[in-house]
Amino acid sequence: MKKLLNKIPQSVYFVYLPLFLFFTFLFFVLTNFLINGWTKQNKVLQPPFVVLEEAQLPIIKTEFVPNISAQGAIIMDADSKVVLYSKNPDLRFSTASTAKIMTALTAVDYFKPEDILTVQNATDEGSVLGLTQGERFTFENLLYAMLLPSANDAALAISQNYPGGEVAFVEKMNAKAKFLNLYNTSYADPAGLVDAGDYTTPFDLARLASFAVKNPEIKKIVGTKEIVVSDTYGNVFPLENLNKLLGVDGVNGVKTGFTGEAGEVLVTSKLEKGKTIIIVVMGSVDRFSDTEKLLDLVSNNLSYLSIHP
Repeated sequence: MKKLLNKIPQSVYFVYLPLFLFFTFLFFVLTNFLINGWTKQNKVLQPPFVVLEEAQLPIIKTEFVPNISAQGAIIMDADSKVVLYSKNPDLRFSTASTAKIMTALTAVDYFKPEDILTVQNATDEGSVLGLTQGERFTFENLLYAMLLPSANDAALAISQNYPGGEVAFVEKMNAKAKFLNLYNTSYADPAGLVDAGDYTTPFDLARLASFAVKNPEIKKIVGTKEIVVSDTYGNVFPLENLNKLLGVDGVNGVKTGFTGEAGEVLVTSKLEKGKTIIIVVMGSVDRFSDTEKLLDLVSNNLSYLSIHP
């Protein structure tokens, strides 16, 4: 072998060795480039909520079990997502009109309050404002109509003005649910009318509400008891919030819901010691009475512990 190597001209070494070194270098450069590209595409995303350096975690000082008719319920601290009380928190229920919380949260990512939207295909199913084809409203006024009297035609009008129409909008709603880690939630329409396709859990719905009330526009609207809105032609529409508990014991939102299959649903936000508490009841016979009992559980009955990471 040694004799064979000695027979190889030295010129071969001077030609092929640099080539070998060059291609070796090129291989490592390309490998590094591909790894960097893969890392950027698969980077760890920031969670869809603020991670506090010093967390304030709530606890109930005096616990008792409220007697409620709701088949599912939960009390959650909006900031920390700590669950203070639950009953079947992971059981799936029809969303009913609480789907409009996601409709609002999805729509505010695209539309501005002053954007003019046109009613394309009006509906008379369920609770409606009585919109007609061709009417034009600001996006903000349609949000009021959707979230206060729970107008299905307002929800439909918002979705139909989204690029790609209602189908694309519902896809965006479901994409938003995945982004917020709502793993047991699905939407089939923007109004919550499709019981078989619109479902969520008390836990997911509470998380959704905790994100929704962080949006200033949504928070303002769901905290409004009554308002008069108009279309661009000057026709006026007096609106009244269906949430009877609004303004009681610190309640400042969020949304009612009802279908025959879903039963009575209510998502409530309450300000307690400067913190927002979310209360959800689903499959209820008396959503307001059930919620009042859960309000009693947290009213002046919470302590916050400082947790230092």
